[in-house]
Amino acid sequence: MSLLKTMIKHTAGGQDASAGCETPSLPPQPPQPAIYVSTGLDVHEIEDARDWPEDREIDGTLCRRLSPEFFAWLRFRMVTAQAAHKAGKLPDDAWNTLRQRFNALQELAIREFGKENLQEVLHSFSPKNYRPPALRPEPQEKPVEVPRKDWIYPGNQAWKCKQPVTSQAVAKVDAIREEAMANGWSEARLYQNQGRFRFPCGEDYGLVCFVDGDQEIGEVTERSIEIIHGPKSGRPSTLRFFNPDVPQPWMKKMED
Repeated sequence: MSLLKTMIKHTAGGQDASAGCETPSLPPQPPQPAIYVSTGLDVHEIEDARDWPEDREIDGTLCRRLSPEFFAWLRFRMVTAQAAHKAGKLPDDAWNTLRQRFNALQELAIREFGKENLQEVLHSFSPKNYRPPALRPEPQEKPVEVPRKDWIYPGNQAWKCKQPVTSQAVAKVDAIREEAMANGWSEARLYQNQGRFRFPCGEDYGLVCFVDGDQEIGEVTERSIEIIHGPKSGRPSTLRFFNPDVPQPWMKKMED
């Protein structure tokens, strides 16, 4: 027996010192409560959201973890909805519901983040640079084909041509649906994926057909909706999806 082993044996009371060693277990992690809010201002207070992503579905509705930046984005949407209500494009009942929900959310946000912190974020907030809530697939080591959702709009009609739509694209449009419709967009302009001509020809196809893959939705206005290509690439490009149902600058009315 070597001198080192002899010393270990004697200091350990005649037993191998390593025999009684156990790997210490980590202490249990405390729960991490969080508040998740939908784009329709439904509030969900979660007791433990340690493993939850920033965006996820709750009760079938897309929600995002509340933060000062997300609150600023929701407030921006409320300003847009207020303008639509004053213009007669948003019914009184819908506006009153949104207003009551937002006022309650504002009190909750002040409690969570502090009034001064919220005001600082609101002052510097830019809606163009904010990424709206959307369900995003987990990163894969190898590219996988995104499963297609059996999406048909309008569902009660059969048009000559149809463009396949992914569930991710539908979720992106769902996230801005209320804001877009408050700005005068019809449901068909957002969701239609059937047309008289093969995609992308004609004006039948809705926004949902153009926001697959790494395309994200940006600013929503009455005339157009931004489509941002490659927002994480470092060199994003922006296109606009125009609403043909409202006057556009290039549409000149013929006068007698």
